[in-house]
Amino acid sequence: MPSSILLVTGALVAWFAFKYVSGLRRNIALAKSTGLPYHVVPINPIHNINQIFRFIWLPLWKLVTPKKYWEDVVTVCEHNWQFRNKFVPFAKMGENILVVSPSTLMLHTASPEVIQEIASRREDFPKPTEHYRILTMFGHNVVTVEGATWRMHRKVTSPSFNEKNSALVFRAAIDQAQGMTDYWMKTQRGGSFHSVEHDTMSLALNIISYVGFGLRLVWPGQPLSDDADSKMAKYASLEPPQGHTLTFSESIGGILEHLLPLLLTPTFILNNAPIRVLKEAKKAKENYDLYMQEFLQEKVKDVRRGEKDIGMDIMGSLVATSYQDKQDRGKAGIQMNDSEIIGNAFIMFLAGHETTANVMHFSMLELANNPAAQRRLQQDIDTILGRDSDPATWNYEEKVGAMQASMIGAVMNETLRVMPPVVEVPKKTTSTKAQTITVDGVKHTLPPNTYLGLCVTASSRNPRAWPARPSKITDAQDDLNDWVPERWFRPSLSQEEKRGADLPEEEDFGGYAGPDTSASMFRPVRGSFIPFSEGPRACLGRRIAIVEVLAALAFIFQKYSIENAVDEWASDDEVSRMNQSQRDTLYKKAIQRSRDVIASAETRITLKLHRGQHVPLRLVKRGEERFVSQFDL
Repeated sequence: MPSSILLVTGALVAWFAFKYVSGLRRNIALAKSTGLPYHVVPINPIHNINQIFRFIWLPLWKLVTPKKYWEDVVTVCEHNWQFRNKFVPFAKMGENILVVSPSTLMLHTASPEVIQEIASRREDFPKPTEHYRILTMFGHNVVTVEGATWRMHRKVTSPSFNEKNSALVFRAAIDQAQGMTDYWMKTQRGGSFHSVEHDTMSLALNIISYVGFGLRLVWPGQPLSDDADSKMAKYASLEPPQGHTLTFSESIGGILEHLLPLLLTPTFILNNAPIRVLKEAKKAKENYDLYMQEFLQEKVKDVRRGEKDIGMDIMGSLVATSYQDKQDRGKAGIQMNDSEIIGNAFIMFLAGHETTANVMHFSMLELANNPAAQRRLQQDIDTILGRDSDPATWNYEEKVGAMQASMIGAVMNETLRVMPPVVEVPKKTTSTKAQTITVDGVKHTLPPNTYLGLCVTASSRNPRAWPARPSKITDAQDDLNDWVPERWFRPSLSQEEKRGADLPEEEDFGGYAGPDTSASMFRPVRGSFIPFSEGPRACLGRRIAIVEVLAALAFIFQKYSIENAVDEWASDDEVSRMNQSQRDTLYKKAIQRSRDVIASAETRITLKLHRGQHVPLRLVKRGEERFVSQFDL
């Protein structure tokens, strides 16, 4: 018996060894055929399981392999490498890094030209849908599908992303920013608050809930508006309604917090394991799923009653399209099932919620760290909107263009450049056909099933595509790793590149088709600034996200300034007795703490702070600042 077990074990080891060696030899031969420089790694570093056990195989690889074989390429195998290492690996190994493992080929690129070529050829370089499996837990959606199915989802979802709804976002962002600042002024403890990330999440959730789904969510202590739909009141409740154990906001927040456990844990274990994290994940998923089923049925009733404005919100539009009578449905030729409707609703909550909240969060942190930029932002707000104007009178059509071309737009653009919500956009070659790309005028053929990573963080720091100056923060020769919104007022690199940035796609896929930056500001080379991705698969809601951030920042900084909290080192009374030099020294300490925390950000689903990391801030009325009004870097 023992000899049989040894024989079977030996056979399995031999088979795995053969598969490993033959796969590696095959993929090295394929890599050589591309004509690109390549680097060999022992294990596919982007596989989920291999990422989990990276702490074992990476040190082991370094231990048993001569340094020259791993010292460069190991940087693209580490956790969070795209944000932590930024452009450094590409500076060492070239703008296109081809990595070979026994199971796959991977090309990570920071080349604007290659990124633009891949992104514009949607059918040649589709999205690897297997990497988006986590986002299908409630149903397939416009983000997780490809081909003809994607066209159908895009056609149904894109009409909601129009200028009329952008104007609604503008107004909702102002209203919600007022609710947030009122909440901060009431709840600041010791003159500071520690919840900016959580609160920007709430702000973004409230906005997308109202504009996208007709739900009016409110801040603690804020009454529900008189014109709110009584049927929807339970979604705004601060207490779980009957049949639920979490509020609507808590259920969404719980899902976002526990996305990875929900993806990686088998259903049987999720339902039965006595582990707190898994119990919380299960509870959030069950509550959210029940809310969405109830919400869907409310929208179906509205459609069947012939409610006139049913198509104005995202969920209403999806339901209206799929629940028309048979005659109308036949004309439209489009129908989604309930799972797809709920799946698209989920992705709109996720994409329109966490990503935008992260941009607002990091923008406020960086403005606190850069007092001169904050003062210039406020000057532009005063010029465009008026220091004492009533935000309720701000007109979207009249003001949004000037706001996007001002320091408000520059702050948003620079945060998207330095702290993009997504650090790499995944693509691939199809499983049946090789594809060519052009690098420095030379065509290279990529084999079928090659993974392509469009590196957002590196392309936005590529010195070939971005004008730079010596860093004022570090001893670096350039400021491409620094948050410098003033760079957006520098001249564009060439008129040819400026014109190229406005070229339309050949096919209309619906949704916003304009540029993501103002024509009067610095225009990045196409492919070098892709926080919303690029090409036909670019973020459907990017215009709404831009408008939301512009309006929220304008409201907050018209009446207030934001400073780093210093109560960890000095009381208010001690600060009041300090001279200017002492205040400068104290605030530099707070800035350094903030920058250290920002540098610890990690990407899981999106790039954000994790493990309880946060930066305490202080909201003060303009004219009552202790630091940012007189501190300059």
